[in-house]
Amino acid sequence: MQIWVDADACPVAVKEILYRVARRLQLNVTLVANQLMRVPASPYIRALQVAAGPDMADAEIVRLLAPGDLVITGDIPLAAQVLDNGARALNPRGGFYTADNIAQQLSMRALMDALRAGGVDTGGPAPYSQADRQQFANQLDYHLARYAKK
Repeated sequence: MQIWVDADACPVAVKEILYRVARRLQLNVTLVANQLMRVPASPYIRALQVAAGPDMADAEIVRLLAPGDLVITGDIPLAAQVLDNGARALNPRGGFYTADNIAQQLSMRALMDALRAGGVDTGGPAPYSQADRQQFANQLDYHLARYAKK
């Protein structure tokens, strides 16, 4: 199993958790971003820079992932593509995207986009908290214990 990270907007705390997991479990973690990223020296951690442009990192992740891989992303359309390709997707706040919830999340995203386009201030996401970090770490650990050995 490979872990792919949609790294441009990924919280630093999530990256740090993933670095520790990569070293501890000897799992490959690849951060994909439009910008050059510095990562710790490790045979299990690498950064992949893609061309600048909308959704370039997303397209590269989808192109490279394999069924059973795990993708860390807050991007709902990317998560939908990941699921369509037989991989799993986890957001940085510790929520898994699933076949049961992805359609609803895509619809909510489209609604929020329409509201913003109409001039409605929808606010932004809550700041990333210690509880979010803990939830992410717990869900990642659960997933790895369940699927990494298969």
